Amino acid sequence: MKPFVFIICILFSAQAVFAQEKSWSLEDCIEYAIAHNPQRAKQEAQNAIYKINREETVAGFLPSLSAETSLSGNFGRGVDPETNTYISTSTLGNSYQIYSSLTLFDGLSSVYRAKAAKINQLMGDRQLQEVKDQIALETMEIFYNALYYKGTVALAEQQLRESSDNLKRFQRMEELGMKAAPDVAEIRAKEAEDRFLLTRQRNLLRLEIIKLKEKMNFPADEDLQISGGEDGNQISPANINLHQQQLTLTDNPAEIFEQALLSLPKIIASEQALKTSELEYKAARGRLFPTIALGAGFSTGFSRLMDDSPYMSFKEQLKNRRGSYLGVSLSIPLFDKLSRSSESRRAKQRFIIAQNQQQETLRQAYSEIEQAVADVNGLREESAAAHEKTVAMNEAHRVNERKYDEGLISAIELTTSANRLLNARVEELYSGLKYQLKYKLLNYYKGISSWTEF
Repeated sequence: MKPFVFIICILFSAQAVFAQEKSWSLEDCIEYAIAHNPQRAKQEAQNAIYKINREETVAGFLPSLSAETSLSGNFGRGVDPETNTYISTSTLGNSYQIYSSLTLFDGLSSVYRAKAAKINQLMGDRQLQEVKDQIALETMEIFYNALYYKGTVALAEQQLRESSDNLKRFQRMEELGMKAAPDVAEIRAKEAEDRFLLTRQRNLLRLEIIKLKEKMNFPADEDLQISGGEDGNQISPANINLHQQQLTLTDNPAEIFEQALLSLPKIIASEQALKTSELEYKAARGRLFPTIALGAGFSTGFSRLMDDSPYMSFKEQLKNRRGSYLGVSLSIPLFDKLSRSSESRRAKQRFIIAQNQQQETLRQAYSEIEQAVADVNGLREESAAAHEKTVAMNEAHRVNERKYDEGLISAIELTTSANRLLNARVEELYSGLKYQLKYKLLNYYKGISSWTEF
């Protein structure tokens, strides 16, 4: 039995270690953020309300059915339920009634409310998707920021390794009399500077990971390791040329906007909100019309005198006192303290507000698409130029290293060359990641829903 328990403990320990060492991709972070975000839960609860409202409006077309019973006693002068004459004897009465009513016409108010409830339910689905998309976008932006700092940490580590190797090499050359002490001191200062740079970039990465955990609603006491960017050079225009070919400078914001009209959740939700407001306005106007209703009912009862006189049995009285009715009623709203007319005027103003909000949403969406197209086109050229700059700086730095070994340049010039190369690599990293982020955003406007495809 003990070996079995020991094996189980090892398996659980291995599982715990694996969980701690899990590397979170962009897709993992987005899925976790959406699943644990309170905004998503609130929208789902609101969608449940929309569903209940629709069920209620549909049920409004069915006839109502009610049952009623009462028990009453009369003491002193009253009416004899058998002879309808006045008596001075106490009586006990019991009545039963079932009645139903069906609205035949209410100015189509119920029809408009049912249509509005249906559109509200569809709008809720779009609003939920919009909430998920917004969570995904915000998470993706922070993820890419963290990826950027992870890349700068990798570049800083690479720079520190090169500086440390150079320092060891030059210290050895100083011992052999090939380099002077001031040159070695300059390289030592460069190595200390690179060590400080690495520490600062690690701190910036740590802060960005904290932001990402907050956005994901991730447990604060658990470690979060993101995947990608281990080597800063992995994220560069050279690695995304295939995707650059998919987007050209001829992309027309107007054409993308036409696609967004059919797929962008916030645009569709604004259109549905406008339709709902219009239907609610029509429903409010319908309440100004007369209402025609059909009613039917069945009643019976039991009574007796409280003077010990003989009376008909309970069963016989229920049978003999049975009665039913069927009728049609007409209700005309003449004056209700301006309640119905005020609601109609308010609904009209809400409809006007919804019209302006829908136009504002369209203008905002077009502006965002236009900006995204400009960003992607500009960043594509910028990232390509940054890559060429890095290649040129790398070649120049290698030449400067050879010149320094031959004594043709000073240690300060070599340090300057190394710093220029590092800055070029950082710029390439930044422009490459920024391009990917904006490209994903533009694809979203085009109707490509996956944030993780690039």
